[in-house]
Amino acid sequence: MPEITKNRVLSIDILRGLVMILMVLDHVRDFWSFTSFSPEDLSQTYTALFYSRWITHFCAPVFVFLSGVSAYLHMTAKTMEKRDFSKFLISRGLWLILVEITWVSFAWQLWTYNSFYLQVIWTIGISMICLGGLIHLSKKSILIISFIMIFGHNFLDGIDPEIFGNFSWLWNILHNQTYVMTPSLPIRGFLTGYPCIPWIGVMALGYVMGQVFTQPMEQRHKNLFKIGFGSVALFVVLRYMNVYGDTTDWSVQERGFDFTIMSFFNTEKYPPSLLFLLMTLGPSLLLMPLMDRMSGRVASFLQIYGKAPFFFYVLHLPLVHISSYILYYLFYQGDGSSFRSHASWASSYEPSMLRWYLMTVFFVLLFYYPCKWFGEYRQTHKHRWLSYI
Repeated sequence: MPEITKNRVLSIDILRGLVMILMVLDHVRDFWSFTSFSPEDLSQTYTALFYSRWITHFCAPVFVFLSGVSAYLHMTAKTMEKRDFSKFLISRGLWLILVEITWVSFAWQLWTYNSFYLQVIWTIGISMICLGGLIHLSKKSILIISFIMIFGHNFLDGIDPEIFGNFSWLWNILHNQTYVMTPSLPIRGFLTGYPCIPWIGVMALGYVMGQVFTQPMEQRHKNLFKIGFGSVALFVVLRYMNVYGDTTDWSVQERGFDFTIMSFFNTEKYPPSLLFLLMTLGPSLLLMPLMDRMSGRVASFLQIYGKAPFFFYVLHLPLVHISSYILYYLFYQGDGSSFRSHASWASSYEPSMLRWYLMTVFFVLLFYYPCKWFGEYRQTHKHRWLSYI
């Protein structure tokens, strides 16, 4: 049987803990080591910066996918009726959306808070709401719908939101990352950071694949390897051929072979292209059999964060942001400068990989004991509200 402790699959907690740490790496870069150009901009980036950003691309796909897997395992472990579980998914999804547009959006903006940031917590919430309806279909039907969303949404890339007139905002929420102004509302607007369509498919796929994680370990590992290897192979073939699955083609780079490799792996995240999802979910599935065999301090360390991901997320973000203000005011504030305009900072500011990684380690370790306490509290208490955190 799979390694399950109190209805938890250990490899899920380990993988989720790993991507939570990578998430902190990405957020620390946003505030503590900001670059005036995108780390994926091959004309300006360098190897360490590109791959330090690229590795964080695994966070959202893994987290959304595992949310679907966990939903299936939760339903089967609690032997819940689909009607009751559907209500739970919808209510939890609405709760996550509320947290996203209040606490999380505030954490990104602090006292300039005037917009809704619809990012990863939002997309998990809206995907849960949709999953609450999808679970009443057969697993085959859910799988077909998820495949259509994941494999087919790149056919929608050329659609101009303006053709929908007054409903262009809805298309932006569904498939187009942009900032939408809302003059008729009390907020300035909202950022459609994580367009919904492919992410709904990712969570639905995780739900269908949840049954794989109830299989005996040997069979589970074989299935994860087949699916993971097939995803990676399909990514390599489609990417090499430049035929479908991403908004831009890869190309040979004048800056050298290493930049050509970067071009090959530089796929679209907003919204996540087919190739982006194959590139991230495939290797993640291949890692899970190895994580089932992990033991010792590293495994225990990662599980601490994997058992309290939402708790970790909502606490670390404002602290990372507020502390970066302190860095700015102590060292890089200049006449007429503004924290949000890095071009106005003192000329002594330079992005630092060392500062970036050291502060990542600091924030991860800072939350070790709070996450450990909360994870243990959840295991020993059965309060209904704990299922929402």
